[in-house]
Amino acid sequence: MAFDNTVTVTGNMTRDPELRFTPGGSAVATFGLAWNRRWQNRQTNETEEQVSFFDVTCWNTLAENVSESLVKGTRVVVSGRMEQRSWETQDGDRRSKIEIIADEVSPSLRWATVEVIRNERRDSGGGRDGSGGGRYQGGGSGRAPRSQTPDYQVDEEPF
Repeated sequence: MAFDNTVTVTGNMTRDPELRFTPGGSAVATFGLAWNRRWQNRQTNETEEQVSFFDVTCWNTLAENVSESLVKGTRVVVSGRMEQRSWETQDGDRRSKIEIIADEVSPSLRWATVEVIRNERRDSGGGRDGSGGGRYQGGGSGRAPRSQTPDYQVDEEPF
């Protein structure tokens, strides 16, 4: 029996990614994501809005690339699975929240352009060598300027 718990959310990052490492050396990055829904109220003809907030967690190489490339305010597309965490506060109250464990994170190209810089392949543990990355190139229209020559042959598949 297969369970499908996949979610894709497009929204704005509410804070810069925070990169940490587990005692075993795995990279983990977290950031907030806000998703806005607007609609026209048929009775009042007023525009209404509802905002949903999500915590997003990324692991290993994805965590390092997200923390090197994206900043607060960036519109991103996050695909992953939902997971619920529960805990007890110091006052004895039970709390829980649903977060997104990301499989993929990318900047939205609806109102922005980016420059993609291909990273050297790293081990799945997401080593800490600091290679690769590339800062998000926000806003504007047209193509993002190329600041360096690609590290692959022109006739080679880029990904």
